[in-house]
Amino acid sequence: MSDTVIYHNPACSTSRNTLALLREKGVEPKVVEYLKTGWTKDQLQGLLKAMGKRARDILRTRGPADEMGLTDPAVSDEALIAAMVEHPVLVERPIVVTPKGTVLCRPVDQVLTVL
Repeated sequence: MSDTVIYHNPACSTSRNTLALLREKGVEPKVVEYLKTGWTKDQLQGLLKAMGKRARDILRTRGPADEMGLTDPAVSDEALIAAMVEHPVLVERPIVVTPKGTVLCRPVDQVLTVL
């Protein structure tokens, strides 16, 4: 099993390009299609801690987040994480985890920082 994981959305060009770059670099990651598997609160909190980020930092602001009022700065991290668990599409993608670190790969070349 690979020690690299990509939380992937195959419909997203950035996610597809990140996966392609990983493979180009000789890394065959475990691919987790998070829209199918969903998130848990503990999983998101662990990823955020590993990245040194807050929930707002990985909130996908395009799409339903704005409609749901989640882009309001007053919304707490706890509320954002709860919404992300309920609606996995709210998480920006892709997130890559390697032995060297965890990173939100926007832009794609961010993945190079953990290879």
